[in-house]
Amino acid sequence: MRINRLLVSSSLCILGIASAPAMAQDFETDEEAGASGNVILVTDRRAYRGDFEPLETPNADQLITEDLLRDANAFDLSQALDLSASVARQNNFGGLWNSFSVRGFQGDINLPSGFLVNGFNAGRGFGGPRDLSGIEAVEILKGPRSALYGRGEPGGTVNLVTKRPNFETSGYVQFQAGSFDFYRGDVDLQTTLGDNVGVRVAGFYEDAGSFRETVETERFGIYPSITARLGEDTALTYELEYTEQDIPFDRGVVFDEDFGFSPRRTFTGEPGDGPIETEVLGHQLELQHDFSDNWSLLAGLGYRDTSLTGNASENNFRGRQTFFEDGQTISRFFRFRDFDSEYFVARAELAGQFDTGSLRHNLIFGADYDRFENSLFILRFRPAFFPAGTDVSTLDPEAYLLIDAFNPVYGQFPTPVPGPNTDREEVLEGFGVYIQDQIEITDRFQIRIGGRFDDFEQDLTNLRADPVTTITTNDDRFSPQVGAVYQIDDGFSLYASYGEGFRQQTGSDFEGNQFAPNITESFEFGVKADLSAYLDSVQGIVTLTAFQVDQSNILVNDDSPAATAAGFFSIDAGEARSRGIEFDANLAFDSGFNFFLSYAYTDADFQTSQPDADFGALIEAGDPLINSPDHQLSVLVSQDFDVSNVPVTIGGRMLHVGERLGFTGFDFFLPDYTIFGLFGEVEVADGFTIRGDIDNLFDETYYTNSFADVWVQPGAPTTARVSARFAF
Repeated sequence: MRINRLLVSSSLCILGIASAPAMAQDFETDEEAGASGNVILVTDRRAYRGDFEPLETPNADQLITEDLLRDANAFDLSQALDLSASVARQNNFGGLWNSFSVRGFQGDINLPSGFLVNGFNAGRGFGGPRDLSGIEAVEILKGPRSALYGRGEPGGTVNLVTKRPNFETSGYVQFQAGSFDFYRGDVDLQTTLGDNVGVRVAGFYEDAGSFRETVETERFGIYPSITARLGEDTALTYELEYTEQDIPFDRGVVFDEDFGFSPRRTFTGEPGDGPIETEVLGHQLELQHDFSDNWSLLAGLGYRDTSLTGNASENNFRGRQTFFEDGQTISRFFRFRDFDSEYFVARAELAGQFDTGSLRHNLIFGADYDRFENSLFILRFRPAFFPAGTDVSTLDPEAYLLIDAFNPVYGQFPTPVPGPNTDREEVLEGFGVYIQDQIEITDRFQIRIGGRFDDFEQDLTNLRADPVTTITTNDDRFSPQVGAVYQIDDGFSLYASYGEGFRQQTGSDFEGNQFAPNITESFEFGVKADLSAYLDSVQGIVTLTAFQVDQSNILVNDDSPAATAAGFFSIDAGEARSRGIEFDANLAFDSGFNFFLSYAYTDADFQTSQPDADFGALIEAGDPLINSPDHQLSVLVSQDFDVSNVPVTIGGRMLHVGERLGFTGFDFFLPDYTIFGLFGEVEVADGFTIRGDIDNLFDETYYTNSFADVWVQPGAPTTARVSARFAF
């Protein structure tokens, strides 16, 4: 890790030296440059969006701005997504990746949740949790948008907007320290090279302990970007993403209905296993060209290489788990993992406006291609079953890797010698073409029609088979989308939309059969209000939405004896439906008061029964989807004011997550929780700010997500942090 870090840091130093002469210069703004006749940068346009005002879109999009991220002190994607009540945390694979559901539905359970970066598919892979150091904003694009996105998540899509050069000299340096030996530094610097090249470098380094005993993480990331103005109408942007993370594999705590949860402080892995090492190297190249005031082209390439390697001792499941017998001792198994992925994406999109008679058309036409290569290699050591009622003291401690949940002693046993478990390679290749036309029928009424055609191919190679076998499947499908928006006045609109989605699924069942594609149908309707149209003292949008999402061919983990003997597999659990209501508000008042609220009621359950899924348990129609709370509420408020001409901000935040299923096919529910936080900052000198944060103010014991009753992630106790930032 340190060698790669040295190489990247050296490149950063060279880049900084090259830009040093320019940092002392003063540069014109775009408006000033236009007035003086210099080159004007083309307007940056978001992918797949077109140029529409919020009241004109038939979707309930949500924007988590840089200011909101800072108020929440969010530096990880999961923390940012906690602000949206439509997004719920899912099993995060022992802390090694981001996993979430939107409107009750998650994506592939064996991969990180899919997300976009500047419109590029980039979420799959094994680079560890996504840090926000190089991120300017997070968009939650909810609802039936699949006619455009195609391979997004079933309930919606998350898009990360990266920090790019703004053709100015500015930046900040920040340092944080906090409870449990948390230390972190961030940097964001930008300048220009001449009149037509902008350079920006964001990055972070984090060395952190944890409330979990012996759990320590080390993370490093750097995200440079360069934008070149190739003319008055053309801009070319290149971005690099490089992150290394050393993270202990932490499956969390164990729950038993008689003994309750094991202590949240106890790490049940082995520090001697070492951390899991993850690495990601990504590139994006994007070209934007304006043909005229009405027509523009957005085209680009993306490449992302990720890896995940390391050992882990993990909590055993029922039938091998001693905690269910004595409420004191946790048994474990051992795995070695070596995962790799390569992800290539190419896309181009043409957007424009034209008239046919009295109708105004807002057209988006595009195509994309992606190729995802996924390699999984796993070795495993696992103890045998034992009968219920067994006296734990009669079991061989080394054979079951036993550890005391209340007084753990690590390093008691030598590292087990694991045997073969999974060895497979997979290539998913897809090509899509999409078109959308939003037609202005009148000044108040618009309709949206569109569709997407996808063609997929999947090659799955089982390297454990003798002889080695490769299965190839192909699929194609057209996914339509329609919507309508009616603006009652300048500040209020009604909308409705319908869309279908289609997504190829990775892996196969233990018999080698590949899975049918995931099919989604979504419908929503709602109202939006721009309060600035009615009140001079407030800016912001309020949205109320009702939705329904139907999904087929949902995968769950298959841990039946036959499947686990063959390796690491999933199984199709049938169909599910999600219905709900959402209310979102993001308001800024002239008084300096800021108010953000996101509430969601989500009723997500299976529509069919599956007798053989998930540990041989019966999933029945009406069973809820895992980690999907009925009620979720996020509130963040802040007040800006001056004390003796010194800028001050104080604020608070609250997150409520309702009760939710914690183990598919079983009657295990995670309890609801409500946590509060406070923050305040003072600009003690020009550009120099001191800030303090307290999270989980009342020391609530809570659990954020689970995969099963033996893999439950506990939330942190009361945590305090102090930060200092210098901005210029």
